[in-house]
Amino acid sequence: MKHPLFYGRTEPEVPDPGGRLPTALVVPGGERLAVSTLGWQAVYRILAQEPQLAVERVFPDKRGRGDSGGPPASKESQRPLSSFPVIALSVTYEEQYLFLVRALGAAGIPLLAQDRKDFPLIMVGGPPTFLNPAPIARFVDLFWVGEANENSLPLFLDLKQHIFAGGTKNDFLESVKSRPGIYVPGRSTTPVRRVISNPGRTLPDPAFSCFTSNTATFRDTFLLEINRGCPYGCRFCAAGYIYRPPRHSQRQRMQELVEAASPRKVGLVGTALTDWPELLPFLKWLHGRKMNFSLSSLRADGITEELMIFLRKCGIRTITLALEGASERLRNVASKKLDIENFLNAVRFCARHGVNHLKIYLIVGWPGETDADYDELEALLRRITDIRKQESGESKKHFMRITISASCLVPKPFTPFQWAPMPSESTLDRRLRKLRRMVKPMHGISLQHDSPFQARLQGMLARGDGNLADFIILAAEHGGWKKAFQQWNGSADEYLRERKKNESFPWEVIDVGIRRDYLYREWELAKQAKQSPGCSSRECEACRRCGMEDY
Repeated sequence: MKHPLFYGRTEPEVPDPGGRLPTALVVPGGERLAVSTLGWQAVYRILAQEPQLAVERVFPDKRGRGDSGGPPASKESQRPLSSFPVIALSVTYEEQYLFLVRALGAAGIPLLAQDRKDFPLIMVGGPPTFLNPAPIARFVDLFWVGEANENSLPLFLDLKQHIFAGGTKNDFLESVKSRPGIYVPGRSTTPVRRVISNPGRTLPDPAFSCFTSNTATFRDTFLLEINRGCPYGCRFCAAGYIYRPPRHSQRQRMQELVEAASPRKVGLVGTALTDWPELLPFLKWLHGRKMNFSLSSLRADGITEELMIFLRKCGIRTITLALEGASERLRNVASKKLDIENFLNAVRFCARHGVNHLKIYLIVGWPGETDADYDELEALLRRITDIRKQESGESKKHFMRITISASCLVPKPFTPFQWAPMPSESTLDRRLRKLRRMVKPMHGISLQHDSPFQARLQGMLARGDGNLADFIILAAEHGGWKKAFQQWNGSADEYLRERKKNESFPWEVIDVGIRRDYLYREWELAKQAKQSPGCSSRECEACRRCGMEDY
């Protein structure tokens, strides 16, 4: 029997609204995006099983509209979004702010919280809400700050009682403004501390799919969270800071979830999969049940020959490794903690055992990067092609193609790079052109990269303040981000410049548990290209470096 809250490709029944609080759970950007992410599905699982709530899903497209092209409506009953007294939106990255505002506009709901005197109550959750809620604070009545867990349920139950008793939205916001994990803009005492699930070693409530789809990024795959947070403390990675301390799921719990859901395929999600001590035993357990699986990117130093042999035996054809910095110096800037010989050994295992496609993640636009860093990358790529030739030859049958996937560094809040400048679009374009010229003559290596414009847009939204609300409205109402820049009176450079040491930040209305002085020391070390120790939950009480010992 399937898990009662794993629906696969089926749809849940329309909830009976009698005596229940109608609640819209909204993922702006379309259903394909929604079923490819886990955060909102964890919220759905918590709320949908509560008999006092009538939860329905709404997936407005990128224009903010519903399936029929009209105002957004729920999947279950086609009830208009505007008719729900409670609208809970989940956002996973900053560019979704555009879809959020468009969805409200298409539903006929006033965009600004100050113009909504009565219900609906608009609440928002997701990683951007505890990275930096400032750019969208004017649109939102209430933010859920932190990880999705059972602590959010009492909020909805109290709201149900309040509404059914005839209470006003204003009174409810006043009553909850000081609760843990609740940020009511203009009312809550700041900074608001994020909510965390078990600050110990284990992850008691791993996220997993409620729904799958053949149109999702991970097609027909039951996604399963293996770990949350990361022990390496790479300075560019927000997940390594806002999800501290790093926690692992328990294999028995993972097996119970898989057995209950009985899916076609399992996708393992995590920031450091190879750090999970139970990874290989769990994969062998899946294989013993003839169940296909896929893995997110792997740390090269966690790939052993035993693991590679097993992965190939199971039919895994693509392996993704994170190199990040073009040179050892840049990897030290990032505090990547990667021995390049371990990386080359992982490449060797891939080529030796018949991996068809090797993907290598690379980041460009580091503070202080030079052409010399990329000369070192060119030499490294030649070593990689030499290893490929030595291990697999040039036969088409065993030839391993390689894709360099390059992205532009986006400095994020609550990381050491929150002080870092972001290069101009033309500078990033030049760097990517140099990469294209480098890779072009290399047989079997191709380059993919993101857009410098999009990267700088994300950087601006990530480190922006409340003034960006006007910019987001322009984008929503006048054809997108590029057209908004043509009409906006502000400057992206103001948000993308290097920040001063003691400059106050709009995102510091949130307390993620990481001390500012710790982050600044890490920024100073980054400028000196010096690595520092990472984060381990086993050492937190003794470490007392970053501030998480107080959680």
